[in-house]
Amino acid sequence: MTGADDRTPILIGAGATTDMTTPVEQARSPFDLVADAGRKALADCGAPAMADAIDTIALLRFFADTSHRFATKLGASSNPPRSVAKRLGIAPQREIYTWNGGNMPQYLVNWFSEEIAGGRMRAALICGGEALRTQHGAERAGIQGVWNEDPGGSPELVGKSRRGWSDHEDAHGLRAAIAMYPLIENAVRAAKGADIPTHMREMGELFARFAAVAAANPLATRREGYSAERIATVNDSNRWIGFPYPRLMNANAFIDQAGALIVTSVGEARRAGVPESKWIYLHGCADGHDHWYLTERDDIARSPAMKRGAKKALAMASKSLDDIALFDLYSCFPSAIEIACNELGLAEDDLRGLTITGGLPYFGGPGNSYVLFSIAEMVWKLRQKPGEFGLVTANGNYITKHSWGVYSTTPTRGDWKRESPKVLQAELDALPKAPFTETPSGEGVIETYTIMHGKGGPELGIVIGREKASGKRFIANTPGDAATLMDLQEKEGLGRSGVISRDGARNIFTPS
Repeated sequence: MTGADDRTPILIGAGATTDMTTPVEQARSPFDLVADAGRKALADCGAPAMADAIDTIALLRFFADTSHRFATKLGASSNPPRSVAKRLGIAPQREIYTWNGGNMPQYLVNWFSEEIAGGRMRAALICGGEALRTQHGAERAGIQGVWNEDPGGSPELVGKSRRGWSDHEDAHGLRAAIAMYPLIENAVRAAKGADIPTHMREMGELFARFAAVAAANPLATRREGYSAERIATVNDSNRWIGFPYPRLMNANAFIDQAGALIVTSVGEARRAGVPESKWIYLHGCADGHDHWYLTERDDIARSPAMKRGAKKALAMASKSLDDIALFDLYSCFPSAIEIACNELGLAEDDLRGLTITGGLPYFGGPGNSYVLFSIAEMVWKLRQKPGEFGLVTANGNYITKHSWGVYSTTPTRGDWKRESPKVLQAELDALPKAPFTETPSGEGVIETYTIMHGKGGPELGIVIGREKASGKRFIANTPGDAATLMDLQEKEGLGRSGVISRDGARNIFTPS
């Protein structure tokens, strides 16, 4: 029996479900889907008594409650975590519903570990998922209101409610991930000094390795094992979304997936009879965010938070990158991985691999909940590799909010304690911001750009550039005619000059 202190936090259960077969006309609710994952997590503990110890349930915010793009006519719950808890037959005293962010699953593990180590929490169920496949299918069938529930009470809201884009960015159509990440990607390409064909090929090769992992994962939603050529080739089934990303380089959100984790203390696990073979220790962790808006970051292709946060998590675990056997890097789009590798000092083709699930485009990207699956997979794999260490990274918004976790079956030593996240955040907040103007004029140079496409072709050009005279950064749209949009996409746009003008609340950049 391990000699770990009774208050040492551990993960003891993980559950996941992927449902691609239940007829959408049955309108299976996200609460039912998440509860299914919760039952699996409870069963995974190997101790039925563990359910009685759960005093906290935390549910990741559904996309339908996050963005108007995903709003549903099927209805909602007045207290989503209680809707899940009632299905599981548990009655925790604390009911948490998070604000948005792909960082939130790891954030909750980190925070709850601190609560458990301080004796303020017995056990928590962290859960979440999406039923967007069912949602869209049921809405097309004319079904309405069937997900409305009023289980009573009001949940505690946790996380940052602040939206991820500024009013000025919004005025130029820059608010959704499918627009933000292509802009980040072309900034990454500029930093690498790669031309468009070379970079497309390299992104395809990067994601083909993720697709290969998904092909072997029975929980993955896309198991075709796409080749690099298939991923990078644009055609009717892999159309442009936001240049330089075709469909297969985007997170796959329209799926039915749910995951759940159970975190508790060594003492509670012992009392409930959870076998030690189930225990996974959190050796290191960190949380922090980069400058909030994309346009205010000094270098769009970098993430100081990723670099410094990963360093702190590894230092807490007394490990180096060389000591890590398993990785799951947050992978909503290629740029998220490329920046993470650059900041961590990890090769994009590292033989250890960068994912254990297959990543958000191929395993599945269930909204704010993906990292539940990467942590669950880490739990299962580390149980099969006693003594090895694994690193999970999590990312919310647009390379904005970050969380890290270092895991192992090896017991932690002494009292479990982490540095206050405020220390890292103070360091990050003190970093310089790019000089910026909302009212640029004269000539400018493109720093990065994207062309947004609809099903019928190019629709919107977005440019982040610098005024030639002042060096200040600006954001603008291009003229909207197809000729201008396709010229900017088919010829090199990085470094191109142009003239800036005004159109109401928008800046217009006309390339030379």
